[in-house]
Amino acid sequence: MMELNLSRVDYLQVGITSPKSLKLLPPAGKKDPTQKVVVADHNGVLQCFSLKKGEPNHVFKTLPGNKMVRVELGGPLGQVREKIFVATGPEVKGFNKKGKQFLGFDTNMSESILAMHVEGADLFVSGNYIYNHYKDCKDTNYYLCQDKVNDIIVLPVERIPEIMPVLACQDRVLRVLQDSDILYEVETPGPPSTLCMYAGTGGDEGNEILYGTSDGRIGLVEIGRTMASPRRRLAPSHRWELPNEKRNGGVLCLDNYDMTADGILDLVVGRDDGLVEIYGYDEADEPILRHTTTCSESVTSVQGGRVANGTFDEVVCTTYAGWIMSLTTEHQTKAAGPGNAVPADKDMQAKIIHMRQEMEALQQKVIQEREKYQVTAQHKNAISAVPQFNINDKFVLNKEDASYTLSLEVQMAIDNVLIQSDVPVDLLDVDKNSAVVSFSACNPEEGNYLLATYRCQANTTRLEIKVRSIEGQYGTLQAYTTPRLQPKTCVVKQYPIKPLSLHQRTHVFDENRPNCSLKLMGNFSLAEIHSWVTFCLPELPERTPAGDTAVFHFVSTFLDTQLMCQYKKGEGLFKSDNISTISILKDVLTKEATKKKIRLDISYDINEESVAHLLNLIHPKLEYQLVLAKKVQIIDALKELQVHESDTSFLSAEYQQILQDAEKLQEEYKKQPCCLERLYGMITDLFIDKFKFKGQNVKSKVPLLIEHLDNYDLGQLIQFFNASG
Repeated sequence: MMELNLSRVDYLQVGITSPKSLKLLPPAGKKDPTQKVVVADHNGVLQCFSLKKGEPNHVFKTLPGNKMVRVELGGPLGQVREKIFVATGPEVKGFNKKGKQFLGFDTNMSESILAMHVEGADLFVSGNYIYNHYKDCKDTNYYLCQDKVNDIIVLPVERIPEIMPVLACQDRVLRVLQDSDILYEVETPGPPSTLCMYAGTGGDEGNEILYGTSDGRIGLVEIGRTMASPRRRLAPSHRWELPNEKRNGGVLCLDNYDMTADGILDLVVGRDDGLVEIYGYDEADEPILRHTTTCSESVTSVQGGRVANGTFDEVVCTTYAGWIMSLTTEHQTKAAGPGNAVPADKDMQAKIIHMRQEMEALQQKVIQEREKYQVTAQHKNAISAVPQFNINDKFVLNKEDASYTLSLEVQMAIDNVLIQSDVPVDLLDVDKNSAVVSFSACNPEEGNYLLATYRCQANTTRLEIKVRSIEGQYGTLQAYTTPRLQPKTCVVKQYPIKPLSLHQRTHVFDENRPNCSLKLMGNFSLAEIHSWVTFCLPELPERTPAGDTAVFHFVSTFLDTQLMCQYKKGEGLFKSDNISTISILKDVLTKEATKKKIRLDISYDINEESVAHLLNLIHPKLEYQLVLAKKVQIIDALKELQVHESDTSFLSAEYQQILQDAEKLQEEYKKQPCCLERLYGMITDLFIDKFKFKGQNVKSKVPLLIEHLDNYDLGQLIQFFNASG
């Protein structure tokens, strides 16, 4: 296995960039194997530059305009792709490699274009929900998607006769289209955020697609093509999937380029936590991690090529804040004695001197502008100018540990972030978080359960916070972000904590489980009940589903229980193997209907077997947490014994193992604060909810239940549930 040794080189900074807003133009010829860089930003500037002696040399640069969110390369089929297409609002603009505009096409879409693909004379675009296909700028096909479209790609037309677009949708599905109809859906393990053809061309048959998900997974799927008969279709197949065991950030961009020089294209991955990964492939075509680099900002684009030097491969990346940098195989330093390093050549030394001069000039300019501002501010009619800044934020549910990750990213350095919540939530430790957190006293009676301040170190532009909510308690989490700007300015972002916040979308529902059901009847429309269900559950589209009936399936990330929501005008049916889930839905949906003054007829069917089923699901987690808590409790005593006794061989093997793993156990316990209390709370809720549906109040028996939990035995606990009431 070849070990990659890459050096980071910063080229220049542009405005804020969106994913896939950078491309490398093909080389001009054999005499000049270097490539030019094309990048578009939110300032509406499209620029193309090459590198001469390490310095950017602009080929063209457009004037600022409307925000540009996507760059694609196109050209006649079978020929070099060197025409540049950019998406800005509902418009697509085309430029040649010298910067002359040859196309200004208004798609007349009601949404701004967020994803785009170009194949010859065919243009494929999508907004949040709408997909359009244009041929020679004439509307050809249209599709209204059920959920948000994150990306779009088309199988190579040179290799596959039919035009087959593939949409990456937020509801964990790849939708394969033909004309204006859906051929079939391919389920993915997470919400797919980006698509890329495998090996650049789609593999041997041109139908293999790489996808990255917003929860950090990567997979390869083979799209089954239509056969001779329109009714016979090959089913899609998943070739491999990379799980996100290290809980890295979501995938924003993918590319294929041979960085290891073994003749096989490697997979380059850019993530929203600043990670750039390069994967090679083994004999079985399974991906193997070869290189990892960490940046301090979200990586929005990655492209493999040769930009600075025609003989050295590199990965050119853009970050959210607009930095264009390279991870190059060319060494940037050479040894000058033991422990010393000097710039590789005189050009580098000249570059350093030039940069120092630029910095001094900028510092002088800042001082002048600050003095000018102070003079203006002292005027009696002066009005302080509030600086504007954007926040790139995400609030994503992690399946692995049933927690939410809140990531906040600003173009400039963050001074502090204040987190406030009107519902009980736990803040969890984040390993890569260098900020100092402090908690302020708050009064829950005033609806304030959490007040925490994160003070960031210098040059921190991205902050990650993990929180875990309690199902059944809902409200709002607020983040007040203050960057290092003068005058001090703060931007507030709000994130809803939903009643069933730890549920995520899935596409399967097991009817063989002991499910309980809740049925609602009333004078409500499909749009009204959909808005109520959206209020209760995450990952649902705001748009009312097309058709008469809507069906959604969910799984609990904490307990692995399931939920089915099926509703239409005047009727709603909900099934789950967790009584507490049904109870929460009943309470919240009733409350929402009452706000609208809509009368509901409610009926339910509680399956008694679901209690034992759920307690069996909780059992492994509860047993593990009880054992962990007991081990942590005796660590201090064992350590004190170890200090006084030179030989601890008389201790049992179990105690010796606890001493050996003390740090690991304490760290694990620290990472899961209140987990045992959480499980106690869920079992208590299950106990109360079971008898609530029978019309019995058993809150007086809760202390007895806690006694059973403290002296935990699964069989006795089930017996207690059955005997009570």
